[in-house]
Amino acid sequence: MAVPRFSSYQAQVLVVLTLVNFVNYIDRQIIFPLFSLIKADFALSDFQLGLLGTVFSVVHSLATLPLGWLGDRFSRLRVMSYAVLFWSGATFLSGVAGSYRWLLGARALVGVGEAAYTPAATAILTGSFSEDVRARVQGVFNLGMFVGGALGLALGGILAEWMGWRPAFFLVGVPGLILALSILRLPEPPDGPAAERIPLPLLLRVPAFVFVLVSGWLVTFAGYAYIAWGTEFVVRYKGFGLREAGVSLGTVLVAAGIFGVMAGAALADRLAQRFAGGRVWAISAGFLLAAPLLFWALHTSSKAVFLGAFFGGAFFMTWYHGPVTAVLHDLIPPRAHATAMGLYLFVVHFFATTPAPAVIGKIADHYGLLAGMHVALAAQVAGGLCFLLVLYLIRRDGLHHPALAAYR
Repeated sequence: MAVPRFSSYQAQVLVVLTLVNFVNYIDRQIIFPLFSLIKADFALSDFQLGLLGTVFSVVHSLATLPLGWLGDRFSRLRVMSYAVLFWSGATFLSGVAGSYRWLLGARALVGVGEAAYTPAATAILTGSFSEDVRARVQGVFNLGMFVGGALGLALGGILAEWMGWRPAFFLVGVPGLILALSILRLPEPPDGPAAERIPLPLLLRVPAFVFVLVSGWLVTFAGYAYIAWGTEFVVRYKGFGLREAGVSLGTVLVAAGIFGVMAGAALADRLAQRFAGGRVWAISAGFLLAAPLLFWALHTSSKAVFLGAFFGGAFFMTWYHGPVTAVLHDLIPPRAHATAMGLYLFVVHFFATTPAPAVIGKIADHYGLLAGMHVALAAQVAGGLCFLLVLYLIRRDGLHHPALAAYR
């Protein structure tokens, strides 16, 4: 497939927004490899540790929908810039937390800032590029998420052993302040918010869109469970040290994420040119192909085999990151792109990332962390199968559902 040629405006927007997404996920994920030190400092249970991820997700999910709505009505650049400033300040607050409740509150504030960013950013990207490269552009954007998230895991493990958990939050808060100013320097996108908007209930009259929400809920629960508890799992069950776990998992996720995101996005765009719903097929196949590899990783006693199987599973799981945004924007008219993404993020964060760390922690307290990982794997398989239903609905109703015909 030919490499698309972008204008200087398109390249600038893609680079800046991807860098912000990179920092976004460093700030979001760095807390997980710090769990052991935070647990010792505040004498916490696994359930209380899980709540540090849950409180972020609760606030993030509740704020995403109204802030996505703002992204369709006001300057998306300003919404994003103020959001980055807010979450960077909250990250600093995490480092000076004097109690468990203070730390909970600071992580909640990080969720407010990060909730405003993705709906507006993905809408700007879709509006700035042609439809035939939609999944690939969103895939590049999501590389920031994977590399940033993986680097957050690695940095957390390194900094935890080197200087403790508090300085980690100080160090990762600085880049956001610089990038917030970079966003304001971008030109306004050519398709700024329009006056007439699509009522939110009307989006829910599109069955394929509704089942993308359901499928996303299931696979996000699984993915966030792996992220939240992956480091702790390999320390407890595979004999990794804390630093070794953070660096090993971070390195594998970076490599698998780079290859997986771009391979899945390229495959999805090619399939979309051949038949309606082709991008959905790539998403479903990725999750179902990843499942046996991750099951193998959970049960092997060899570190090398674990890392190899985990790499393969992560490669296939990351196929969905570019295509899922492209599918949402395929189904919904441009004037509601930020709102549609906000609703998707609300559903997956409130019903998936919000309960996942605490639910898996609760299962770990009673039955062991391996049992919790089995629950996550079952959710992943169910989500992959559910995306096949989305494919059926697109073939039945078309990408452009009649309920939204007046807004095209």
